[in-house]
Amino acid sequence: MEFRTTMKIPPTLCVKCRGAKMLCGLSYCPVSIGNLIRPKFDAIKGRELNGSSPPSVFIGRFGYPKVTIYPSTPPVHGDTSIYENPALWLNMDLEEFLSMRLSIMRGGRNISVKTASNPDDFLQSIQLVGLSAKPTEVEMVMDRSFDGKDVVLSEYSPPMGPSAPLSKIRIGNAKLDNVVERVYGDTDLRSNEAMKVLYGSGVDVSRIARILSLGALGKEKDRKMVPTRWSITAADKNLSDQILVGVKRMPLVNEFWLYTRKVSGNLFTAIISPRQWLFEWGEAWFPDTTWNYFSNVTETQIDYEGNRGRTDYPDIGGCYYSSRLAVLEMLERERRQGSAMLWREIYPGFNIPVGVWYVRENLREMFRGKPERFPTFAAAMERMKESLRVPPERWIEKSMIWPIEMSRGLDRFM
Repeated sequence: MEFRTTMKIPPTLCVKCRGAKMLCGLSYCPVSIGNLIRPKFDAIKGRELNGSSPPSVFIGRFGYPKVTIYPSTPPVHGDTSIYENPALWLNMDLEEFLSMRLSIMRGGRNISVKTASNPDDFLQSIQLVGLSAKPTEVEMVMDRSFDGKDVVLSEYSPPMGPSAPLSKIRIGNAKLDNVVERVYGDTDLRSNEAMKVLYGSGVDVSRIARILSLGALGKEKDRKMVPTRWSITAADKNLSDQILVGVKRMPLVNEFWLYTRKVSGNLFTAIISPRQWLFEWGEAWFPDTTWNYFSNVTETQIDYEGNRGRTDYPDIGGCYYSSRLAVLEMLERERRQGSAMLWREIYPGFNIPVGVWYVRENLREMFRGKPERFPTFAAAMERMKESLRVPPERWIEKSMIWPIEMSRGLDRFM
């Protein structure tokens, strides 16, 4: 089993670098990752795969409404729960994270999304794997052997390893916790309400997204499987919408709060202002980063919403809603309302997509800290500028919140 990159790296660079200097420009060493993954792949016997699913199920979007469902597992037995727990990934080295996630192997089978309204034995077994509260033993037989080409590297979902067509599957005893079993069995409960029940019971959004993707929520006749990348955004948006209803009833923050987090080639920063809910999420991608690989200038993009929200999908993508959820969770904890201006800078070398979990979890961690407090927006902005590498005017020219705050308009009290 060989781990392949999408670029040809001159051998002379590898000899000079030896995994220490990243001379190839990547933010990880594919040689080191390959060495970490290989022992796990060597455990695979021909077309058979068995292991403890964390649990993990991936659903593709191509061919919708007939999609490919992938029950997944690393070829490892025991407690593999860390493989699907984003809260535990932040402190992992990138190479360790990639080697872990890329060792999750997927067995795929085509299926109609509507099957979820009356699931057959095959889908029911996959649903039980995905809904389980703990790792579940899985044995799969493929139609052909795996190779190292077909991996998932997406801006929405975390990386996953290669797949092969699935012939047979057998699962061990899946254990569902009470609240998950209850909403799964309640075929009269709308999916929005089911997500609210799960979240209110402490089920994290990443797990809710997986349950939603399996078509395990909602009224029986309306149940459909949802491609993974869509379910992640749907869960972030739906839950943040529900939190926002309560936040809008809360008193305003009484100062300007500044949050900053620097980590792994990224800067996350936010100003929370004493104003009714407004929100913007901005990204600045430097050259030699994931979505700005071929340019020699930094590309900046901002999307936003007013107090009434938005009805169209943001051009900036799924990170808009993962960041929105993170800031609303913080405001709900603080029992306060405010406008939220969140910006992210991505620096050269951060050039592999890892999924929107990275934004959500980093912002959650940032908002667990104590903010710097300022009497005015201008003072908070001056402090923020000390951390920014992008010239502030580049941000300001696209910002919705900055001109509103600097104008000190009456809408602050509306």
